Amino acid sequence: MADAAKPRVPRKDRRGRSPVAVALVVLLAVGIGCYLGFTKDVPFTQGYRITAVFENANSIRPNSPVRVAGVDVGKVKEIRRYQDTDMSEVVMEIQEKGLPIHKDATLKIRSRIFLEGNFFVDLSPGSPGSPTIEDGDTIRVTQTASPVQLDEILTTLQNDTREDLKTLLDEFGRALDGDPAKSDLVSVPQDPSARGETAAESVNDSYDDAGPALRGVSIVNDAFLGEDPRDVSRLIKGLQRVTAALGRNESLLQDNITNFNRTVSIFGDEQDNVREAISLLPETTQTANAAFASLNRAFPPTRAFAREILPGVRETDATIDASFPWIEQMTRLMSQEELGGLARQLAPAARDLASAARAATEFFPQQDRFAKCVDRVLLPTGDIRIRETGDRAKFDTNTENYKEFWYALVGLAGESQNFDGNGQMVRFQTGGGTTTRQTGPSNTTKVPSFFNAAIAPLGTRPAFPGSRPPYRPDQDCYKQQLPDLNGAKVGPADGTPTGRGITASAAKAGGGR
Repeated sequence: MADAAKPRVPRKDRRGRSPVAVALVVLLAVGIGCYLGFTKDVPFTQGYRITAVFENANSIRPNSPVRVAGVDVGKVKEIRRYQDTDMSEVVMEIQEKGLPIHKDATLKIRSRIFLEGNFFVDLSPGSPGSPTIEDGDTIRVTQTASPVQLDEILTTLQNDTREDLKTLLDEFGRALDGDPAKSDLVSVPQDPSARGETAAESVNDSYDDAGPALRGVSIVNDAFLGEDPRDVSRLIKGLQRVTAALGRNESLLQDNITNFNRTVSIFGDEQDNVREAISLLPETTQTANAAFASLNRAFPPTRAFAREILPGVRETDATIDASFPWIEQMTRLMSQEELGGLARQLAPAARDLASAARAATEFFPQQDRFAKCVDRVLLPTGDIRIRETGDRAKFDTNTENYKEFWYALVGLAGESQNFDGNGQMVRFQTGGGTTTRQTGPSNTTKVPSFFNAAIAPLGTRPAFPGSRPPYRPDQDCYKQQLPDLNGAKVGPADGTPTGRGITASAAKAGGGR
């Protein structure tokens, strides 16, 4: 409602863009778009450019395409005379997708297909291992090629030459399409698969094996190139030195030719053996193919290893030069005044160490068995708890027996004190009783002792078996079983006739000690 209330401005009084200005802007935008669409180039800018020298560039024109493997990567910008010669210089602008271009790149002027017309520049960027060229560099004429014109071919083929060429082509056609002569079928040994075929048919059959054969030839040619770009040139240089040396020593060359003639004559005398060897050649070839297949699989790692080791080989001379000061120092170190004298002084110690080593070979096994005995028998036996049963269960300490042994030593230490605590006298209660007991023979007097006990002993545990157990030094301690301390037998009290002083039931219940 508010907008409707505003006064209407007449058309003649309105202010806006001039129609002429708008039309000019539109025409300018359309012109720029058409220019960029047809030229496909941004004005006032220049891309990556290279120059190539051709013997003849009369078939190429500005804006002719530059292609790599059939893909447009640039165009020809300018064609001019190369210095003061009859050759042409072609300036090309290459797009980003056509880079990089290497120094061994090649260029050829080729004709386009019928519908396209004219010619284009076929660019081969070169090998990746070669250095790249910079913007504005020039490719030499030895790396370019121009198309051969029809008039050049007709000028070369004069009347006599054309007749000879016609005869050559006619005879070559007969050789390919003609049937083999009967004499050739009989006298010339042929493979059964090619017998009776024309030369053209045999050539067609050879295409079946051409793929693997050419692949092998390619591998061999690649190997002949060497690992370094200068390997072939070095080989040619070495061959030149050999031939020059042979030229300077004509007598040696004559002897070499004489020996070669003798070798050929020997082969002539052994024609039958050579023929037999040739007959075995197919079988040998099959075996060699398998061997070559294995070698082919082994060559890539070998080449990679050679490529990796070449820098180290190149540094060998510097390494040897750098090692001379070290060798000099080592020579002085190994002299009689240095390590030689030290070795002479250490010789007695070495003999003692050898004796110690021989003794150690006997000591360490004994030490090993002793450690196993302590770890597997003595210590586990000391950890066994001797349990009391029956009416003596109240005296059960539930303590490992090795601890009870130390407790007994503490008690003996207390009994051996005098009244002031400094003496070593052992005190026993000598009060009598109605039961007289007898000890075993004394270790010194060999006479038994007697004493009176208040009550009769219940028994002895463990019971004396009647004889000491045998000592077997040939048996390893660590292989023995742990003793059953809680399963020891109970017998009558020491000094009591067998069967007196304790009954079987009392012994079982009391477990006398």
